[in-house]
Order: sequence, then C-alpha cells, then structure tokens
Amino acid sequence: MIRSKAEYRFYLLCDEIARFGRQASRLDKLKAGCLWAYNRNLRRLEYYTNCRRDIIGRICRIYYKYRVRATGYKLGWCLAPNVFGPGLCIVHPGTVVVNRNVRFGCNSRLHTCVNIGANSGDPAAPVLGDNVYVGPGAKIFGNIIIGSDIAIGANAVVNRSFTENGVTIAGAPARIISDKGSKKLIIDAVKAAEKISPKYAYAYKSICEGAGK
Repeated sequence: MIRSKAEYRFYLLCDEIARFGRQASRLDKLKAGCLWAYNRNLRRLEYYTNCRRDIIGRICRIYYKYRVRATGYKLGWCLAPNVFGPGLCIVHPGTVVVNRNVRFGCNSRLHTCVNIGANSGDPAAPVLGDNVYVGPGAKIFGNIIIGSDIAIGANAVVNRSFTENGVTIAGAPARIISDKGSKKLIIDAVKAAEKISPKYAYAYKSICEGAGK
C-alpha cells in the first residue's frame, strides 16, 4: 500500500521496470499507450486515496478513479486500488478481473483471462506472496494463501492454499507439478529499482518494516 510520495514514486518505478525490463523513456511509455497509462493512473489513485485527505486530494481521487475505470474498459481490466505491491505487470489487453479483497506482494505478472476473487457468500479472497506469475486463463478463488516465487499455469483452477515457495502449480483443480517456480518468468523489478533509486527504496523498506511486513 502506498503511504507516501516517495513510496508512490518507488511503486511506479517498479511497475515501469516490470513492464519494460528497464527504466523506460518517454517514447517507450507513449508507445505502450493504455498498457502503461493504466498502471500510472492506478498508482496515482492509490496515492491520493491513501495520502491526501484535503480538497485537492478528493478531487484528484475522483478524477483518477474515472481514469482507471475508463482505461480499464479499453483493456478489459478490472482492478481495485491497494491490491498489488510494487512491480505489477499485466502483459496484454484482455479480461483480467481481481477482487478488491485480494492481496498481492511485489513483482506480480498476470496474463489475460485471469479471474481472482472470493467464493459466493464469503468476502475472504486469496492472499498471494512475492514474485507470483499467473498464466493465461487461471482462476484463483476463496480464502486461500499462495506462497512466494510461485508460477500458476495456464487455465489452472486454484481453490486451496499452496504455502510452499518456489513451485509451479497447474491443473483443475491445481496441484504442484514442478519445483521450477517463477524465477525465469518474473522480472525482479523491486531489486532493480533499489539500485536505480536507493532513496525511494529506503522509504518503501522503512514503511514495510514499520508495518511488520
């Protein structure tokens, strides 16, 4: 969750590296169009929702809520603020629906036709760790926990917890199929951003330590 201006900038830098593989130029971002604009608007919405309680913050929150929704309609994405840690990348346009009660750690990579949410009648939703890769068509739902460094295969149906780190799960219902995990599928954007901007990384780490993460 973004809780300061420095942390907002760090989140945005991590998202940038997760999408482009490096610190991108303005031309790169312009070419990416809505794919990058969505991340930028989502992080700005989170910043104004969490950090600005004044009249300007309220106006900006309404504006960026509209921008996130409008860009989401074009892309087929439906995400709530304060769900994803730094380093979010949704690879392509196409249906991606994530419940507002879901929580992701850092360095998340999602493909199209993904649905992550709660069971009917129960608001509890999945909590996923760091460096999680979600393949095309995956469905993840219920009051479950997914560990870190996990790869979720295409069209997997995940309805129970997998707390083992560094594994690959797939199938319907999902099961562990290998111990390869997400290492070769994820860009460690947080680590790269720490080298580029130590000041913003320090702010992020300080807040995380204070929150007991």
